[in-house]
Amino acid sequence: MKLSSDGPWSARVFLLLVLLHLSGALAYSYWGQHRGGMKHSGRRNLGRHRRKDALLAAEVPYFDPTSPTHIKAQLGSSAYLPCKIKNLGNKSVSWVRNRDAHILSVDRYTFITDARFAAWHEAVTNTWTLQVKFVEEMDAGRYECQVSTEPKMSHFVQLTVVTPRVSIPGGSELHVRSGSTVTIKCVVSHALHPPNYVFWYHEDARVPESSWTGVEQTPLTRVTEEASVAALTIASVTHAHAGNYTCAPAALKSVSVTLHVLNGERPAAMQHGSNPAWSPSPHLYHVICAFVASHLASFRLLLLPSLCYTLHR
Repeated sequence: MKLSSDGPWSARVFLLLVLLHLSGALAYSYWGQHRGGMKHSGRRNLGRHRRKDALLAAEVPYFDPTSPTHIKAQLGSSAYLPCKIKNLGNKSVSWVRNRDAHILSVDRYTFITDARFAAWHEAVTNTWTLQVKFVEEMDAGRYECQVSTEPKMSHFVQLTVVTPRVSIPGGSELHVRSGSTVTIKCVVSHALHPPNYVFWYHEDARVPESSWTGVEQTPLTRVTEEASVAALTIASVTHAHAGNYTCAPAALKSVSVTLHVLNGERPAAMQHGSNPAWSPSPHLYHVICAFVASHLASFRLLLLPSLCYTLHR
């Protein structure tokens, strides 16, 4: 570009054009760099937000799928209801009995006056366990493990109480001859685990092996998959051995039998409850007499009244 010789105004115009050109180039360079920086900054912020969302999602509490939903406990024993929770964080854990919506515990604190209930936390396995001691039949039902999220999360555990059966074969009466040997058996069946011991009682006193000569107690022994048997054997039974005998397994209901000692009678007939000699009812007497009277007139006039009176007596 060639400058004219028109004076200072031409120089001024030239310098102004140069400045405008330079300022435009600088502005273009600045905004280009700024837009690029904003673009990269936005990408970095988006990445941070995504990582934060993923981290928050990983920290949401959830129930371990291996946590059981059905627990069996034997009557009189202790039941343990586990609830495994991952990523619990600062959330609280409550146990609720669904039968009456009673809050049993919150974290490690118990909110029921029944001292049989307790809760504790095992940090290694992330498990919150509800314990029910000395289980009763009324304890059966559904229990809820609840996490204080919004909305609340719940895991349900069904408690089944198994009641073993205790029986003495042969009924409630046992008849034996004096001088014979008798064995009273106590059968415990349908038990998750056999009782630790079985006590025998004669009337109100416990029967130790040393109290009588010839008395032997056999501890509870499993004889089948579902049944165990304890036995009390008395050799050379006397009348002193007669009376009520009770089998009392640990933490289970007791069962009793009455022992009768006989002298020369037939215990088998008495044991099976045989009836005395058959005798017709008074109504049957009248039927027989009426039948005979209708067919034998002479017999009716002479002998029938006295005979029927005798039979009726």
